[in-house]
Amino acid sequence: MRFCKYLLIVSLLSLTIISCSAKPDWVDLFNGENLNGWKVLNGNAEFRIVNETIIGISKLNTPNTFLATEKNYSDFILEYEAKLSDGLNSGVQIRSLSKADYRNGRVHGYQVEFDASPRAWTGGIYDEARRGWLYNLECNPKGKTAFKKNEFNKFRVEAIGNNIRVWVNGIQTADLIDDITGKGFIALQVHGIQKEEQAGKTVEFRNIRILTENLDKFKTKLNTDIPQVSFLKNQLTERETKEGWELLWDGQSTKGWRSAKAEKFPAKGWTIENGILTVMASGGAESEHGGDIVTKKQYANFELEVDFKYSEGANSGIKYFVDCSLNKGPGSAIGCEFQILDDKKHPDAKKGVNGNRTLGSLYDLITANAHIFSPNESTSKRVNRGGWNRAKIISKDNYVAHYLNGIKIVEYERGTQMWKALVAYSKYKNWPDFGELEKGNILLQDHGDEVHFKNIKIKVLD
Repeated sequence: MRFCKYLLIVSLLSLTIISCSAKPDWVDLFNGENLNGWKVLNGNAEFRIVNETIIGISKLNTPNTFLATEKNYSDFILEYEAKLSDGLNSGVQIRSLSKADYRNGRVHGYQVEFDASPRAWTGGIYDEARRGWLYNLECNPKGKTAFKKNEFNKFRVEAIGNNIRVWVNGIQTADLIDDITGKGFIALQVHGIQKEEQAGKTVEFRNIRILTENLDKFKTKLNTDIPQVSFLKNQLTERETKEGWELLWDGQSTKGWRSAKAEKFPAKGWTIENGILTVMASGGAESEHGGDIVTKKQYANFELEVDFKYSEGANSGIKYFVDCSLNKGPGSAIGCEFQILDDKKHPDAKKGVNGNRTLGSLYDLITANAHIFSPNESTSKRVNRGGWNRAKIISKDNYVAHYLNGIKIVEYERGTQMWKALVAYSKYKNWPDFGELEKGNILLQDHGDEVHFKNIKIKVLD
C-alpha cells in the first residue's frame, strides 16, 4: 500500500515537472510603471503611462516618433495589445535599426501595421523607411476582418529565422519570408500627422511581452490557408516547392532561356551578376542590341512572379503568350505585355489611350488601375521608384490578371467580344488572333534601356 502511494506521489510530481517545463518563459518588455529599457527615436511625440498602458500622443510638425527597446532581438515570439484612435496610423517595429550612416539615424525595418482606415491592412508587414509594403492584406481577405475598431486588439508576432508571421485577435494576417535584417530593436510608433484635427489623438499599448527561448516548442502550427510571400533572392521556400513553384531563372546562368529570334542566348546586351539579370542600356531602341529573351518552354495556365528594377526613364516589358514565329523583322516579338516603364520620365506614358502604356498596364490595351479592384487604396498603383518592384501575372484558361507589388491592377478575359474590340483599336490589330494562343513563351524585353530582373519563378496551374 505504501509502495502504491509512493508511486502515485512520484507520478504526480513528474506530471507537475512536465507541466511546468511546458510553460513559455515570457519576459515583460514594459513594467507598467515607467519606461526603463526604452528610448525615444527620431520624433518628439509624447509617450505617457496611464493604468499600466503606454499612450502615444500624436503631434503636429514632427516626424514619425518611435519608442524603442534598448535591447536588440533576433528570434522571438512577441505579444502585445494595442488600441488606436480613428484617423491614425501606427505600428510596431521589429528587428529594426537606427544607424548614423543610414538617413541620419532614421528608424528602418519591419513594421507590423496598425491602421484603422477602410483598407484594413492591420497585421500586414511594412518595411519602414526602406522597401515599403512587403505583405499587404489584399491577398488575405479573412485577415482584413481581424481588426476591431475602438478596442484593444491582441497581436502575436512570430519572427523565427527568415519567417515572420502575424496574428491579430487570433486570425493570421501575414506570412513573410525575408532575410534582409535578422536582428534589431522593437519599437512602438506614433505616426507623423499633417492635419490639425489629428493632433492629440492616441495609440495605446499594453501587456507587451516577449519569448526568446524554446521557440520551436511554442510557435504556431503552419497555416497554408493564407498566401506566403517570399523575398529570398532566386530561391524557393520549402512551402513554395511543395506548392509546385519552380525557378524560371536559376540566378546564375542562361539555362532555360534563348533569344526570341535565335536558338541561342544573345551574345551581347544582357549580363548576369550577383544574382541579377540585366538588359543593358543601348540607346532606347526596341530589340536592336541584344534583343528580347524568351523561355525555351511554353506556358498556358500559370502564375508568374518577376522582381524588376528600372533605371531612370526606362522602357521594357514582360510578355506572355508570345509567338516567336511572328515578326521576324525589326522590333520586339509579339505577345501580351505587362508594361515596365518610368511613367514620370518616359514619353510613352502619355501615348496610347488613357494611360494604357504606363507601368503595369496591358500594353496598349488596358490601363493599370488598383482602384478598380481595391477601392480603398490610396493610389492607382504602388510603385517603388528607384527600387525593386514585383510583377505577378496569373493566367487561367482565358482569364488573366496583372498585379503590381501585391495589388491587382488589370483583369481581363481573352477571346471575348470586348477583347477583340480592344485589339482592333490597338497597335496589334494587324496581327491575326492576337493574344489568343493556347500557350506561348514568356519574354523579357530589350527596349534599349537598363532594367534589372531577379526572383523569376512560375507555378503551372491545372
